Amino acid sequence: MTTGSIFPKLLKFSIPLVLSSILQLFFNAADIVVVGRFAGDNSLAAVGTTSSLINLLVNIFVGLSIGSNVVAANYFGAGNKKYLKKTVHTSIVLSVYSGIILTLVGIIFAKRILLLMQAPSEVLDLAVKYLRIYFAGITVTMIYNFGSALLRAKGDTQRPFYILLLSGIVNVLLNLLFVIKFNMNVEGVALATVISQSLAAFLIIYLLFTENDDFKLELKELKIDREVFRRIVKIGVPAGFQGIMFSLSNVIIQSSINTFGSVVIAGNSSAVNIEGFVYTSMNGIAQGTLTFVSQNMGSKNIKRIKKVVLESIITVLVLGEALGFLVILYSNKLLGIYSNSIDVIQIGERRLLIICSTYALCGIMDTIANSLRGIGHSLLPVIITMLSVCAFRIMWLISIFQIERFHTIEIIYLSYPISWLAAFLIMLFCFIRLIKKENFGEK
Repeated sequence: MTTGSIFPKLLKFSIPLVLSSILQLFFNAADIVVVGRFAGDNSLAAVGTTSSLINLLVNIFVGLSIGSNVVAANYFGAGNKKYLKKTVHTSIVLSVYSGIILTLVGIIFAKRILLLMQAPSEVLDLAVKYLRIYFAGITVTMIYNFGSALLRAKGDTQRPFYILLLSGIVNVLLNLLFVIKFNMNVEGVALATVISQSLAAFLIIYLLFTENDDFKLELKELKIDREVFRRIVKIGVPAGFQGIMFSLSNVIIQSSINTFGSVVIAGNSSAVNIEGFVYTSMNGIAQGTLTFVSQNMGSKNIKRIKKVVLESIITVLVLGEALGFLVILYSNKLLGIYSNSIDVIQIGERRLLIICSTYALCGIMDTIANSLRGIGHSLLPVIITMLSVCAFRIMWLISIFQIERFHTIEIIYLSYPISWLAAFLIMLFCFIRLIKKENFGEK
């Protein structure tokens, strides 16, 4: 990652990341398709209305896994074996603690939060059941996230992909078994997700225990190192907070969408799942950028950092626009996979047209945000996100959206591309200024 041609290495590193992210989406897609086809629109809406809440709570700690990735990549790039080993063991312990906290919060406060989100009464009980089962098994998801982040730090993205491929197949098969054969409704799809994620976590831990390098996991070393923890928190908390800000604004937006009824919720949920495949494709490049920049920061190679960022932005722009166009072109057929309802499909098409035509803006925003984290400035993306994305979207909802002629679902969706563009431009300006001020030597 620190020498040679950038683009081929970026693609080789990022493609398994993209495929892994897409497979993770299949967990949720399988839930939504099976529920929508075999349990009805209310069950589909119940699963859909929980997604923004799940993202909000999980992002609190996913940021720490990003911190683990950056710190491990820095130590790996610098050849610091002692602290690399400490990072591996500290990260796994953190994953368990994170999962336990999320389990307690998710189970105890699920219904209260859904009520605050104005979840329709006809889907509330189903949504609560889904959430409580999902969060009962969230610890295994956190273990997988942290473990795969560590492997990515040394450039290994292929084995996590194979693990997700296997667990994804298990998830789909269990969805069909529990919902169609045993008539378990949303409880069945939640349980299928937990079981398949447990398999992924077991396999990632097995890999770490059997490694032959400084990433090898040893039971006697499983403890939190204060210095490593401090570094992970310094990078991870701002990254997690940025995710929280996005998710919080999405929770507020979901609350506004909920006021339009279960049909709109179902159509919106289907569209969100489809556009997620476009997002994860771009985000795989953005994650690759984070690791590339972090390793080159460790080896103090400023020229290469500039090239990595430029090539990553161009790649994400082309990829995002191409995939967005394809989704819009085949939106009717894609939405038909999730529901037979014409009304649900039409609602989904309205969202996909606005979001997917501009989704590349979100991709390049994530890319430049990860570039800032990679050079050690993880707080800046948080501040910029809080102001140009979260605060803007909330202001949009309490001002423009409240005007009668603008009180439509399309007006809600327009807040997304405007906020993405604003955040990207501000972050890009900051990155250019900061990279010029770095004092490590040119290489």
